[in-house]
Amino acid sequence: MMPPPATPLPRTAVPAAIRSRLARPLRRLAALLLLAGLAAGTAHAQESAGSAVPGYDRLTVQAAHRPAPLAASVWYPAGTRTYRGLIGDNAVFTGTPALVGAGVAAGRFPLVIVSHGSGGNMDGLGWLAAGLVQNGFMVLAVNHPGSTSGDSSPRRSLLLGARAADLKAALDALLADPAFAPHVETRTVAALGFSLGGSTVLNLAGVGISAERYRAYCAGPGREAGDCTFFARGGVDFAALPAGFTAPGTADARIARFVAVEPGFSRAMTDETLTRVTKPVLLMNLGGAERWQATDLSPAGSNLPARLPQASYAVVAPGHHFTFLAVCKPEGAAVLAQEQDDPVCTDPPGTDRAKAHAAILAAIVAFLKQG
Repeated sequence: MMPPPATPLPRTAVPAAIRSRLARPLRRLAALLLLAGLAAGTAHAQESAGSAVPGYDRLTVQAAHRPAPLAASVWYPAGTRTYRGLIGDNAVFTGTPALVGAGVAAGRFPLVIVSHGSGGNMDGLGWLAAGLVQNGFMVLAVNHPGSTSGDSSPRRSLLLGARAADLKAALDALLADPAFAPHVETRTVAALGFSLGGSTVLNLAGVGISAERYRAYCAGPGREAGDCTFFARGGVDFAALPAGFTAPGTADARIARFVAVEPGFSRAMTDETLTRVTKPVLLMNLGGAERWQATDLSPAGSNLPARLPQASYAVVAPGHHFTFLAVCKPEGAAVLAQEQDDPVCTDPPGTDRAKAHAAILAAIVAFLKQG
C-alpha cells in the first residue's frame, strides 16, 4: 500500500456503487452492480455451508535477479480437507480461513498473480484470494523484498522492474511445480496489483515512467502527496531516480489481462508506452471526494483511463485507499494508534469494508471472465 497522505483528506459519504468508465454502456454498470450483490450473497451462502474454504500452500521461488529466494503463496480450489488455518490473522486484521496443504480439486483453473502494495505481504489480501477461488480461480501471490512487511524501504520500493521480475519468477516456479502446474489454465493468466502492486503490474504490461514528469510532480502539485513524502523521508533523490523505476517492463506473453487497483505514479506514466499496451486492463479507484491524490486516476487526477486505450475503469465508493486492505478487528484501530502506525483501519464515514470488498471482487471477476 501507499503511505497515508501528509494532510487529512476530506471525507464525504458517497453512495456505494461501482461506476464504469463513462464511455462504457450503462448496461455494464447495471451488470456490475448485480454481480456485486450476487458475489456477497454467494460468498455468505458458501461459507455457511463450509464449501467455500480454499486450499492454501506456499512456494519457495528461485529468482536470478534476487540474492535470496522469494516467498510465495498459492490459493486454490481444495479437493481434500486438511486442517483449517487463519491466513494473515494478526492483532489488527481478521485472517482468512484456508485448508493448509489440501489437495487441489480436479480440473484446470484460470490463474491470477497478485502483487501487494508497499509494506504489504502475500497473505494480507486473503479476502481477495479466497473470493477469487470461490469464483473458480487459482491465485499466486509473492512477497516483494524491499517493499514487504518488515522489509519496506522507500528507496527499494522504487524498483518496479525488480518487482515485476518477481511475478515472472513466481509464475515460472508455479508452472514447474508438479502439484500445481497440471491445474493451471495457462491461456487465461492475469496479473493483479494494489497500490505499488498496481504500478508493478502496469510495468509488467510494458508501461514506463518519465523521471522528469515524476520529479516535477513531487516538486509541485504532489509535494504533500503521500507517495512523494514517503520517498522524500527515505532520502530519495528525485533528480536521480533509478532506471529500475522508469524503464518499461518487458511484456510477458503468458499474461492475458491486467488489473491495477489504486496504482501509484500514474501522472508520470508515459503516453508512448501506454499506447503500446495491447492487452485488456482494468483500472480501479476507491472513493469519491475522499480519494487519495497520489492514486487518483480520474480526469481530476492523472486521467489514466483515457490515456490507456485498452483500459476499462471502475470506481467503488464510499471508501479510500486503505479500504482495499483486510477487514480490521474491533481493536485494530486502537492498536495502530498506540503504535503510532498508519490508520489503515479508518475508513470514510458510511463505508462498510466487507461490502466494499464484495463490490471490488464482483468488478474484478466480471472483467477477468470477459472474452
